[in-house]
Amino acid sequence: MGRFLEVDSVEQLERLASSGARSMSGWRLQDLDLRGSGALLRRLDPAGALFLGCDLTAQDEESLRGRGGLLFPDIPGVPFDPYRSRLYSPAELYQGLEGGYDRTVDARVYAWSRRMASSRDVAFTLAQALHDHAVDDALQEYVAGRRIVGVMGGHDLRRDSAGYGEAVRLGRALAGQGYVVATGGGPGAMEAANLGAALHGVGAGVLEGVLTRLARAPHFRPSADAWARTAYDELGRVPADAPSLGIPTWFYGHEPPNLFATRIAKYFRNALREDTLLNVCTAGIVFLPGSAGTVQEIFQDACENYYAEPTARTPMVLVGRRHWAEQLPAWPLLTAMGRERGFASSVWLVDNWEEVSGILAQ
Repeated sequence: MGRFLEVDSVEQLERLASSGARSMSGWRLQDLDLRGSGALLRRLDPAGALFLGCDLTAQDEESLRGRGGLLFPDIPGVPFDPYRSRLYSPAELYQGLEGGYDRTVDARVYAWSRRMASSRDVAFTLAQALHDHAVDDALQEYVAGRRIVGVMGGHDLRRDSAGYGEAVRLGRALAGQGYVVATGGGPGAMEAANLGAALHGVGAGVLEGVLTRLARAPHFRPSADAWARTAYDELGRVPADAPSLGIPTWFYGHEPPNLFATRIAKYFRNALREDTLLNVCTAGIVFLPGSAGTVQEIFQDACENYYAEPTARTPMVLVGRRHWAEQLPAWPLLTAMGRERGFASSVWLVDNWEEVSGILAQ
């Protein structure tokens, strides 16, 4: 197999050229503004190189094609960059919030996806597939070398509930242990865990103040505007030094992404997003009380442990004994699977969030 090289910035391209490179064969240039790099491009042989969504002058575009470069141009009519080379930030998805949530980038992309749902135009489905591939690539780079613990739980958990505060404290404790907290990126328990990670270095008084102010808009219904604006106002009070991850989907675009994950990998395809979310959580997953979506995630994760080699199994911690043993009795089935396949020692059922940290540290 040939050598491949991802070129992520114009500065990297300039360094490669100045180091003596003459051929770009095997290079993957993605989402770069190369309109000021014409002289450099003309010195390099582009045969065998891929240019994915790069901005080029018409002259350079014609030159690269004529000399063997393979160019993937922008797809007209889509409100996102299908070749993006990085994860989203909350500020990027919420650009336009001053005009209301419906004016944000996130809401406009969701509205576009709904309009295109009945379309069979291959250009639009290709744009979505390219986007998800690009996000997946950026995510794999982000998670490399990080200890990531997933926190799963219900999207309907209100900010003014005791459970929300507990999820915040769980995220805070996990970040304090050096873990990167990953969630499904939405509201409810997911927002709470990402928020907790952001607050890991603050005192109890600051934490309580944030919770009190957020509770003024306890749910994203009936007004996503108030819910999002209240969170946006808190960003200036929340430290930005603790990385955390949200992995939401426009498939559930009626649930706005939370603003407290420092990096957001948002997908169009929910099946890809679900599998990715569970697989990046290599240090274990905590399941807070939830409903159908959380139950699905429990058994999707259990399936991974069921078939994995013993050394590749990851901890599963279910929080809420009554919820998971009686109300939605996932625990009996999970333990039966664990006994059958020998991963019972990787699953726990606990009463409260305080017990989680000790289990993951074992």
